[in-house]
Amino acid sequence: MSNGVLCFANNNSEINYILQAQELALRVKRYLDLPTSVVTSTPNKVDKTFFDKIIPVETPTGNYKRYYDGADTHVNVAFNNAGRIDSFDLTPYKQTLVLDTDVILCNDDLKNSFDTNYPFQIYKDCTDLTTWREHTEFDYINDKGISFYWATAFCFNKTAETKIFFQLLKTLRNNWSHFAKVFDLGSRNFRNDHIFSMAIHIMNGFMEGNWAKNLPGTLYYTLDRDLLHKIDDAKLIFLLQKENIHGEYILSSTKDMNVHVMNKFSLERLLNV
Repeated sequence: MSNGVLCFANNNSEINYILQAQELALRVKRYLDLPTSVVTSTPNKVDKTFFDKIIPVETPTGNYKRYYDGADTHVNVAFNNAGRIDSFDLTPYKQTLVLDTDVILCNDDLKNSFDTNYPFQIYKDCTDLTTWREHTEFDYINDKGISFYWATAFCFNKTAETKIFFQLLKTLRNNWSHFAKVFDLGSRNFRNDHIFSMAIHIMNGFMEGNWAKNLPGTLYYTLDRDLLHKIDDAKLIFLLQKENIHGEYILSSTKDMNVHVMNKFSLERLLNV
């Protein structure tokens, strides 16, 4: 099979990523008319009717991460999401779109990523639904000016060039403590966005470049301090944390817009798959 979507779903003690993956697969079929394969360490928990293929893997090692559910509630649980670095080896497709399970598709923009011969596409810029928040950490990964790329979504062809890129990702992952220092990340935990940004910087010859092409369309995002209030087909309703007012929210809605919902608890509460 030539084209398809790949996602990774490894549940932790608090979050059901498999449930999110099933919702994603439904929306991929509807808006992109493509099959979805899921990579998971618990294949017995997956409803196979949603997926083209279920790809079993060993339970990945991960970091502990603080997950927020709005402004006032949070838990510290394991974050097991390093597997996407193995996408080249695991995908059953010639051209693959990899998506986070907490992306809610509401249009077919990403279908256009399959109409190009670019070896690798990713979002360098995503758009916050608020107009008042500024996130310099989403511009550069460090003070040296290395550009930030969103590993939330990327598309690649199986070529010799992209094979080198994914081998580079593995080298960075296997020597994370060293390269975190080289790229001036200090003691920060492993993060997909950072390792993809580092590898793209190297592929660009350690400078700004255009080896990685931009994915089509716009990916919007909300933070985990925000709340997803309702899913009504392609209309999403959010409660966005107010500027400089803790614990208060502004009602906002989107229509026909793809949104990365970082508050996974509020997303999961609204899923019926």
